[in-house]
Amino acid sequence: MEPIGTELVVVGGGPGGYAAAFYAADKGKKVILVEQEQRLGGVCLNRGCIPSKALLHATSLIHEAKESALRGITFPAPTIDLEKLRDWKESILNKLGQGLNALAQKRGVQVLHGRGHFEESQVLRFETSGGQQFIHFEKAIIAVGSKSAMPKAFDLGNPRIMTSREALQLEEIPNDLLVVGGGYIGMELGTAYAALGSKVVVVEAMDSILLGADSDLAQPVMRYAKKAFREVRLKTKVIDMATSGKQIKVVMDAAGEQKDELYDRVLVSVGRVPNCEDLGLENTKIERDEKGFIKVNQRQETADPAIYAIGDITGGVLLAHKASKEARIAVEVMTGEASAFENIIIPAVVFTEPEVAWCGLTEAEAKAKGIAIEVAKFPWAASGRALTLDRTDGLTKLIIEPESERILGVGIAGHGAGELIAEGVVAVEMGATVKDLAECVHPHPTLSETLMECAEVFYGHATHALARKKPE
Repeated sequence: MEPIGTELVVVGGGPGGYAAAFYAADKGKKVILVEQEQRLGGVCLNRGCIPSKALLHATSLIHEAKESALRGITFPAPTIDLEKLRDWKESILNKLGQGLNALAQKRGVQVLHGRGHFEESQVLRFETSGGQQFIHFEKAIIAVGSKSAMPKAFDLGNPRIMTSREALQLEEIPNDLLVVGGGYIGMELGTAYAALGSKVVVVEAMDSILLGADSDLAQPVMRYAKKAFREVRLKTKVIDMATSGKQIKVVMDAAGEQKDELYDRVLVSVGRVPNCEDLGLENTKIERDEKGFIKVNQRQETADPAIYAIGDITGGVLLAHKASKEARIAVEVMTGEASAFENIIIPAVVFTEPEVAWCGLTEAEAKAKGIAIEVAKFPWAASGRALTLDRTDGLTKLIIEPESERILGVGIAGHGAGELIAEGVVAVEMGATVKDLAECVHPHPTLSETLMECAEVFYGHATHALARKKPE
């Protein structure tokens, strides 16, 4: 085949890759987007963010139905049609995938489905089952993402040992499910499977779940997990796994005491690793760190002048919305604009029960770095809207710079925290003060007004909570 020429080739069609391709096309660039799967969207759309949120929504209805008995409304026990649930989830992914294809077509982005391999700094070999072709480009953006880590000791080739990818395929509802890792993926999927009827045990090597979130925000999740799961074991390590008939034999160590247990399935969620294999990076000037992630500067530039990298492949926090922001920065730098990933607030959301979200500086980070802060908290037990939702286990907190009273960080645990945190992002990004937030009228009764009342707590005049009065 004749080689193809283009201004920009984007390798990887996830939320970073397609965002970069679309934005570059909007700016008049000739763009080729290379994606090895038949549906755009990457891990996020196909095997991560979207299917997991669909599953969590579906299973939350089971929890809601049970809790509704307290309100005098009783439902019969649910019957679960796994095939129909899978089909519903898949229909969402298909709609989103079709939408991305349509957007690519309307923007003039050429989408090639196959595998990309760098032959040199400005030549990409494009491979399909039908052959190969060479793409000559001026610039490239690598956005190939990451995948679930699977330690060699657990990689038995047994389908009963799953990563999040297999867990979201919903092949069956295991009676006994072990979740290795108490991070956001393990806790989210553990929540979903517990609602479906699995007896879930979570083991976490560290002394708390949801590392990265402040401990007070993680506490409501831990309280729920203790009720919904069979057990949550902290400071516990999985030493070994082995196939035992139709189950998995797991050897654990907790404070030097070992125990053997049998599980129908095991979900391994112990982190993610970059998708750098067989990309031909060695044929470029790109440099990688000790964990295999591509090194970039604040302009998303690699050590190779022709190649940029964005998203999970560059390490840091592995979040879809971070990849999308980095996509815009890379394209802006490429087109001569002054742009860099500096002082950008990236929110984090854990879609557990309840949800946890935060942005900016956390209380734990401030303590570790020796940064002087003040903290204001508003308990959702004082929120009328939380009471009407039976969701009083929430908490809203502000991290404040003492002298300027500028808001440095916001944390929320509670129903819909992922939607509420956007206001916190605006406040931190815009350099708002506590007074600014306190003086913004919020609608009543809503969960959003917990942010306003949290700001009022700082001054000692929150209407629905007693708090210390800030000295003049």
